[in-house]
Amino acid sequence: MTAFLQLSLTPLLIGALVAATCALVGNFLLLRRQALLGDAISHVVLPGIVLAFVITGAVAAAPMLLGAAAVAVAAVVAIEAVKRLGRVEPGAAMGVVFTTFFAAGVLLLEQTDTSAVHLDVEHALMGNLESLVWFAATGPGSLIDPAALARLPSELPRVAAVAVVVVALCWLFWRPLALATFDEGFARSIGIPVTALGFGLVTVAAIAAVAAFDAVGSIIVIAMFICPPAAARLMTDRLGRQVAWSVVFAVVSAVLGYMLAGYGPLWLGAQDAVSAAGMIAVVSGVILALAVRFGPCRGAPRRG
Repeated sequence: MTAFLQLSLTPLLIGALVAATCALVGNFLLLRRQALLGDAISHVVLPGIVLAFVITGAVAAAPMLLGAAAVAVAAVVAIEAVKRLGRVEPGAAMGVVFTTFFAAGVLLLEQTDTSAVHLDVEHALMGNLESLVWFAATGPGSLIDPAALARLPSELPRVAAVAVVVVALCWLFWRPLALATFDEGFARSIGIPVTALGFGLVTVAAIAAVAAFDAVGSIIVIAMFICPPAAARLMTDRLGRQVAWSVVFAVVSAVLGYMLAGYGPLWLGAQDAVSAAGMIAVVSGVILALAVRFGPCRGAPRRG
């Protein structure tokens, strides 16, 4: 029990919270035909994070959140500019912008002295989920011990706080967000600020992405923005049920992927574990593939 608390509890909780939060936001991006925007956000936050580190000299949550959110908004503006001025379709505009931003972030990483902190290209892609251990745990009593809880990895309270904020915002703006998602023209006609809602959704997605970035890297963020919502869409044609399905799929992907990353190779006779981030993304892809094959709403007409 002590070994589980020390080595596995916090990575599992962080992975599950990140996955569920990204999946929740991803539902609206998917339904607004902006699923690639989640991919773009997970890429464009990198230069914002690196710039925050360069300016402050430390890996701190608040500057990184501000830097990533600012760059995400700039990327959205750039996407709109490319789309309108270049008269290209939205997917191509997103691809151009997020590739450029991510490449700029990689160049900044390589040209910046990040030797004093764990911040590099591999970390940006894969995160460090396996290293988020809780050595202060000495048994079940640690779960109610203030001294032990104070020594939890800082990533856990951060992603938990962001998860609470995202859930609260989705609950608070559920009706206008749903109306703007399914019928933008009608929503605009009854006075809903559709443009502001769109920017707000992008900003929330950016905050969710950067809160998860240090712990899990961009691979899980990309997968969770897209795969669980897409699989959930094949299970139901009701928004509320779709969100619930997506959260379940996201949590299952995180828990099962983390366990398979550690124990799967051993079961197959290998010596070393594999990347938890990679395995979580693989499990989410498998769930999507199963939904494509067996989902009750595959190929069915959609209701608003």
